[in-house]
Amino acid sequence: MRITLKLKLFLAFLFTSIAIVILMVVVMQLYAYWNFSDYIHKNETTMLSELSSLLSEEYQKDQGWEYLQNNRTLWRELLRLRRHRPDLFEPPPLSPGFGGFKLPPPEPPPGGFRDKGPRGPGGPPPPPFWIGYRLTLFDSQMQPVVGEAISAEGLTLQEIVVDGETVGWLGLEKEDRLSNPLDIAFIGQQSQAFYTVGAIMLVLAAAMALLLARHLLAPVKQLIKGTQALTSRKFDTRIMVKTSDELGQLAADFNQMAQTLEKYEQMQRQWISDIAHELRTPLSILQGEIEALQDGVRQTNRETLDSLHAEAVHMGNLVNDLHNLSLVESGSIQFKKEPLDLIKTVRACVQKYQSRFQESNISLADRLGDAEDIIISGDSDRLMQVFSNLLENTLRYTDAPGTLTVTLFRKNADAVVQFADTAPGVPQENLGRLFDRLYRVDPSRSRVQGGSGLGLAICKTIVEGHGGTISAQNAPSGGLQVTIVLPLQKQT
Repeated sequence: MRITLKLKLFLAFLFTSIAIVILMVVVMQLYAYWNFSDYIHKNETTMLSELSSLLSEEYQKDQGWEYLQNNRTLWRELLRLRRHRPDLFEPPPLSPGFGGFKLPPPEPPPGGFRDKGPRGPGGPPPPPFWIGYRLTLFDSQMQPVVGEAISAEGLTLQEIVVDGETVGWLGLEKEDRLSNPLDIAFIGQQSQAFYTVGAIMLVLAAAMALLLARHLLAPVKQLIKGTQALTSRKFDTRIMVKTSDELGQLAADFNQMAQTLEKYEQMQRQWISDIAHELRTPLSILQGEIEALQDGVRQTNRETLDSLHAEAVHMGNLVNDLHNLSLVESGSIQFKKEPLDLIKTVRACVQKYQSRFQESNISLADRLGDAEDIIISGDSDRLMQVFSNLLENTLRYTDAPGTLTVTLFRKNADAVVQFADTAPGVPQENLGRLFDRLYRVDPSRSRVQGGSGLGLAICKTIVEGHGGTISAQNAPSGGLQVTIVLPLQKQT
């Protein structure tokens, strides 16, 4: 049998509630018993003052306690025949079913203070609820006169005074357990009330545990269904959870993940479509050229061979760019980072392109500066690849006569490199996608002018691998400005 999370939560809440209710009932019952016992003892203590007055009168009659010395029969009769408050020592008659409870059978009082010898004639043992067996009379020297106790230790004492002089003490033993049927019935009623309330609370706890389990698992069920939908490639799946707790955060993260997967799914489809398009064109040209040669439409000459070679080179460049991009994005290429003078690196790359820029009638403005070295931690070969791609783009797209301005400066803890050329520029809505793979601003742009469409995507991956950022804006000169921000090497 598979135990579901709902059942686990329900049982956890239920068992916790049962434990709490049982503990609460037990504690309340014990607390009520202990406090009620103290209450009974305090009431019994108040009886001692009246009985001490009675014993004072008896002492004055006989001028001492000799007549009571160890005379238990006379002591009991004295207690029975008192005229003041007889209800304090003998309970009213009760039916066996008082308070809805059957009274327990009489039990003998605790043996520690009970006389186990003969009672004498006319002295039947008192009923168990009579407090007389717990009373002991002591003389002024705290010596027992009559009663159950042999010492005053542990007893509640009441002074007996005659003419301002203490002539004795009346001691009362505190009962360890209740014996009065009225008291037992009351405690029984309280126990029944506690059990009833506890049972009701357990039923309510079970209902609340079920509701809580359902409430807490509702978002989890949605997450399960959503996950199953994602495994079926339904990336448009979203979870509607309107809570601000951890489950709500988990649902929000799930929705973000689904949105990201949906985006990557669309990018993958576009990526495959773009690659197919890029490869289809040179393959179609090669196929057409070869078929023309086979049919004798075209002659095998230098011009034809150069055309075939150009298409093969284009396909080779595209495949190489795809390979390099996949290696960089997968982390297969490890950057060999070392302290690098960024000014010297950029300047060396620019100088390599001086002749080509002159041939294209595009001037190069070097604003790299010489005041101080700007040191970063980077891979010089990969960064040279980034700068070369940007220079190639300027040669490919900038109208002649034109200008490319290369600027390098320090900004806080970063080094900033900017490549800003002249017209034509890039529409504002296309700037955000310039670094997407195989993206071109003008889809109809000729391949002779256009390249593979992967250069800027490779640049972005390399720059981010160095902990930097790359972005594109429209330059004030009317062309495109690419800004690269790289962190400076930390000083040790």
